[in-house]
Amino acid sequence: MTSYTLGQKYISPTKPERGVFPLDHEGECKETMLKYMLCLSRNNNTPSLCQAESKDYFQCRMDRNLMKKHEWEDLGYSNEQQQRKT
Repeated sequence: MTSYTLGQKYISPTKPERGVFPLDHEGECKETMLKYMLCLSRNNNTPSLCQAESKDYFQCRMDRNLMKKHEWEDLGYSNEQQQRKT
């Protein structure tokens, strides 16, 4: 068998704009990531109980250009949650 596909159009894969998280090779956000993971572990993997930790982790990633900057509402945080955090 050959790896050639006769008559088929080649489609170049492209990364989606959202949902792509570059790896943190330098470990810049390792501490906030570990806090978030520990919170999930302590709370039976319930993300709603760890929103403050997840927000800190996302903020760290956005500050270091490891993810595209978004408004908190676009990431699923309400204004009420944002006001309680600040």
